[in-house]
Amino acid sequence: MEPFFSHHLLISMPQMTDAYFAQSIVYLVRHDSDGAMGLIINKPVGMTLTELLDNSGVPHNDVSSEPELVFGGPVMRERGFVLHGLLGGWDSTLNNDAWGVTTSKDILHSIAQKQGPEQYQICLGYAGWDAGQLEQELAQNAWLIVPADADLVFATPPYERYQKALDRLGVDLTQLGAGGTA
Repeated sequence: MEPFFSHHLLISMPQMTDAYFAQSIVYLVRHDSDGAMGLIINKPVGMTLTELLDNSGVPHNDVSSEPELVFGGPVMRERGFVLHGLLGGWDSTLNNDAWGVTTSKDILHSIAQKQGPEQYQICLGYAGWDAGQLEQELAQNAWLIVPADADLVFATPPYERYQKALDRLGVDLTQLGAGGTA
């Protein structure tokens, strides 16, 4: 039986040259025999929450200190996916028994009124793998896998997440060759 890694982080290895995934950290929302769904959490897109709310027509209070939006992956890039630690009662949420991902607009209304989840990251798009595809990449040592960490995902600025994850593992990528393993 294959191990599955829902609620884990994938950290790309140096040989990952795909423009979407090079130097990426992906939160695995779901991973099972049907495939995997994840959100890249360390690539800011240069859009603020205020801009997103304004563009979506959502009235809001001051949200200037909210987290930066990040590129979540190449699939459905025009759609927002809110990764959050607090499981709530929003209309369209996928829960993995640890965290949730909500795609319905009602969570944006909650966030705008300071009634949303305390910890969240808004991602534009997501990453998906067909059945067996992620397992093949793991067998090729394309990713390091670590349990998800709320401090890293929600409290660390996106640009610092990749290096912080490596530091926590004690991994120095300069010591790994193109075909290196962890």
